[in-house]
Amino acid sequence: MTKKYVYLFREGGREMRDLLGGKGANLAEMTNIGLSVPFGFTITTEVCREYYAGGEELPAGLWEQVAPAVADVERASGKKFGDAQNPLLVSVRSGAPVSMPGMMDTILNLGLNDETAAGLARATENPRFAYDCYRRFIQMFGNVVLGIESHHFEYVLDDVKNERGAAYDSDLTADNLKEIVEKFKAIIRRETGRDFPANPHDQLREAVTAVFRSWNNQRAGVYRKANGIADDIGTAVNVQSMVFGNMGADSGTGVAFTRDPSTGERVLYGEFLMNAQGEDVVAGTRTPKPISTLKEENPAVYAQFTEIADNLEKHYHDMQDIEFTIERGRLFILQTRNGKCTAAAAIRIAVELCREGLITKKEAVSKIDPAQLDQLLHRRIDDKAKLDVIAKGLPASPGAASGKIVFDADVAERRGNDGEKVILVRMETTPDDIHGVLAAQGILTSRGGMTSHAAVVARHMGKPAVCGCEALKISYAEHKFTVDGAVFAEGDEISVDGATGWVMRGIIPMVDPELSAEFLAILDWADDIRSMEVMANADTPADAMKARSFGAAGIGLCRTEHMFMDQKRLPIVQEMILANDAAERAPFLAQLLVMQEEDFYGILKAMAGLPVTIRLLDPPLHEFLPSIEDLTEEIVRLRLRADSETREAQQELYKKENILKRVRALHEENPMLGHRGCRLGISFPDIYAMQARAIFQAAARLIKENINALPQVKIPLVVHYKELEILRAQTEDVANQVMREQGVTINYKVGTMIEIPRAALTADEIALHADFFSFGTNDLTQTTFGFSRDDAEGKFLPVYLDDGILPHNPFAVLDPEGVGKIMGICVDLARKTKPDFKIGICGEHGGDPSSIDLCQQLRLNYISCSPFRVPIARLGAAQSFLKEQKKTK
Repeated sequence: MTKKYVYLFREGGREMRDLLGGKGANLAEMTNIGLSVPFGFTITTEVCREYYAGGEELPAGLWEQVAPAVADVERASGKKFGDAQNPLLVSVRSGAPVSMPGMMDTILNLGLNDETAAGLARATENPRFAYDCYRRFIQMFGNVVLGIESHHFEYVLDDVKNERGAAYDSDLTADNLKEIVEKFKAIIRRETGRDFPANPHDQLREAVTAVFRSWNNQRAGVYRKANGIADDIGTAVNVQSMVFGNMGADSGTGVAFTRDPSTGERVLYGEFLMNAQGEDVVAGTRTPKPISTLKEENPAVYAQFTEIADNLEKHYHDMQDIEFTIERGRLFILQTRNGKCTAAAAIRIAVELCREGLITKKEAVSKIDPAQLDQLLHRRIDDKAKLDVIAKGLPASPGAASGKIVFDADVAERRGNDGEKVILVRMETTPDDIHGVLAAQGILTSRGGMTSHAAVVARHMGKPAVCGCEALKISYAEHKFTVDGAVFAEGDEISVDGATGWVMRGIIPMVDPELSAEFLAILDWADDIRSMEVMANADTPADAMKARSFGAAGIGLCRTEHMFMDQKRLPIVQEMILANDAAERAPFLAQLLVMQEEDFYGILKAMAGLPVTIRLLDPPLHEFLPSIEDLTEEIVRLRLRADSETREAQQELYKKENILKRVRALHEENPMLGHRGCRLGISFPDIYAMQARAIFQAAARLIKENINALPQVKIPLVVHYKELEILRAQTEDVANQVMREQGVTINYKVGTMIEIPRAALTADEIALHADFFSFGTNDLTQTTFGFSRDDAEGKFLPVYLDDGILPHNPFAVLDPEGVGKIMGICVDLARKTKPDFKIGICGEHGGDPSSIDLCQQLRLNYISCSPFRVPIARLGAAQSFLKEQKKTK
């Protein structure tokens, strides 16, 4: 049986979107519901896929189906393709299954040559119109099909207008346009070495090929990558009889939305031009008029259009983006599609469509892109602002900020505390910089990726960050950075946009986030739908309160190491690390106990009645000490002083040399797989015992104050059940001691993180000693792939993504085939041991919508993410539940 490549509009429908593309499916749908749609047909997306599979050759047998389709359009329109008396002209347009506005190519007025242009002039009694169409077609064909730069044609057009004293294209006469036609044909002959093709069937074949070829043009490829659209779905091609908006004062063309795409207000929004074709509306050569003024110019057409717009919105149950043409007073609908709009507008439209009875609450929740919510949760650049972009890095943490450049975390803290707005600029950040990150308005680094320290900490704290901006050449010594020869010194003002990765000169106007009633309604509806709980990663009471205000059901990850980085505590932490044995550590642990208890008291109080999951110390101890390089430099300086100065200088030298010995002793070739996590707890049990006591003493204080504290202790980096068995027993011993001392009962749990493949593969054994599991997906991704995160993102991972080796950055989007499979094994094994075992995720992936889909498929109980991503996760979890529900029906 011959494969069907071509569908007339009346043969299709909106359910055939994957085959006919969005445009073709909608044209078919509008045809079948009786709207005035110009006749035509669609060449399927399957042809596009076969075109590329066959070495960019159209499949055999295609043209045997195109010819009868053209004949059908001829019969329906009463015109003849290539006829000199009453010529049929067509448009050739792309149309992918997923909307990609403006990314691929279009050819209008196809079918014109010297004979048909003369025939069109006679048939319409309008030579100016005919030759205006002809010159437009030659220019478009020359550019899109033959690859000639547009400026060659624009120069000729401008020269003729200047010679004839014409201010606008519409001032040119028919004779002027005939002259331009001949000059355009000469350009084609000069640039390609061939004549402009006069045969309409040859024109059609070349145009169809060009549109399929445009599927892989640069802008389309970039758009697909940015929007997560697969490269292999292909585009359809729509061939449609032309209707003309440039036939005179009673003709026109325009684009309109059924609601305001910026605000979501239920008002017709758009523009039109009389005596123009579609490209004139968007080209900027003439100023379009607001659609509302059409009511005065042609009340009958306006009334007809508003009725059609209303009916299309009701038919598609969404705001519509409609293209239309008026030909001699008759209205034609050329296209409709679901309209693109801002996040705020999308939420308002979804809620109002639901309240108008057009969609259900589940459908309203499904319509919102969770990733768009970032626009509403952070300050952003004012859309009206003029930008001077000086560099571009990775969009590591959303939001925008302006401030004065500083290069040192201590300076950032000091100036920030004095009320100055600063941007912390570093080659890369380390845990030592946390105080500067807290004080800065935004972060800019020249190294590191989307999951580097700077990116993770910035997202967690809701700070805008641009990372990996390699164009910046930073000199700490000279307190400046250069980019493309321009020098920016400390104190100069810049702005960063963590949503786009842009770095801009000067202070940029910002817009503060506002959470509308519709936004809160959508989240409430999402909460009624989802099955997974949404928790937050928070290390301070302020973060915890922010998470609670965004609807978090508890804290899924509290990182205790961040608390140790406070500049007042760091010397105590360092003395603890430098101690030779438990006896020497004891006084420093006693000081840290008091501080940690206050930390946990504040967070548990902020989350009263909700669980707070506290991860015991995880990073290698050397991270809390100065680097070998910094210490060596300081020792050299002190040795030079110590020869001639005081005993105090000699003592300082002795102290620094001891620190250097300890740092070298702690040094590891691969610290991320070294002495960290529960391995620290096994080696130094007194450190974990101190943290456990701080947690339970804080909980006991709150319980005595009649505040419900629900601590959960999380043991990191377990690879063997005996590690957890030992550390759980120690934790329970401490809990029992505190409960006896304080005379209270604490409702607590002890669980572990699954971050190593071995832990996942022995989950049935480990689950016997745990109350819950939490996947640490950043480390699990590193250990599954064998990638060092920062090294991979800074070196080879971009190449892997560009070459299509990996579809996504696995540190941004969970890898379902590898990491996801290991997670699935872990879930199955754990629940064989304990059927109702609680399992969740607490890595940065917890706020990524596609990763949330995988969590739903794996039947996880909760996801945990940074406070500012909690609303995104709430919506994403509801949508994931609905997708899974749809699969099982």
